[in-house]
Amino acid sequence: MAGSQSNPPRPRKRVEVNSSALKRARDGSAFTKCEACGKDVPVGLIDMHSCSLDSKIRMTLESQVVESAPEVKEPAEKKKKVAAPSVPKREKSTKREKKAKDPNKPKRPPTAFFLFMDDFRKTYKEANPDSKNVSLVAKEGGEKWKSMTDEEKKPYIDKAAELKAEYKTSVEKQSTDNEENEASPGQEEEEDATADEA
Repeated sequence: MAGSQSNPPRPRKRVEVNSSALKRARDGSAFTKCEACGKDVPVGLIDMHSCSLDSKIRMTLESQVVESAPEVKEPAEKKKKVAAPSVPKREKSTKREKKAKDPNKPKRPPTAFFLFMDDFRKTYKEANPDSKNVSLVAKEGGEKWKSMTDEEKKPYIDKAAELKAEYKTSVEKQSTDNEENEASPGQEEEEDATADEA
């Protein structure tokens, strides 16, 4: 039982750290090499390094304050926010405004893989009616798609190309319709103005 005894914990030394600035070596690292023993010593703990006094002084001279530490706010010191004059969101020009989505824009067509997945989900659900794990279905569908040959993928690729062509024609048609609609209200206003003058 003598081997089962553990060593009692040693008391730890408290280290006072100057929180206003971080000490760094000249090269910017947090460690410097002790010339006497060849060990890497943290710059902030040079005073605790047990080596010759001469090397301690040299290392202290080599270390310098490079950057100031960020101010840490105490959670107990919660300050009430002073109500600043509010600026409407539209006046703030720091963020880019999003384009308004056109509700009449046609929906993008699915890719060949997504067309395949529609069919795969149906067959998978028939084979496993009690399976509710969506990620498992997606994973198995992806593995099956990867293992398929180009001949097996061809019907899905052809269907996707056909849907993409239809999508392009509908987008072009919509853009021409929008251009005509934007031009026609101006023409109607001009016609109304000429009728009022007469």
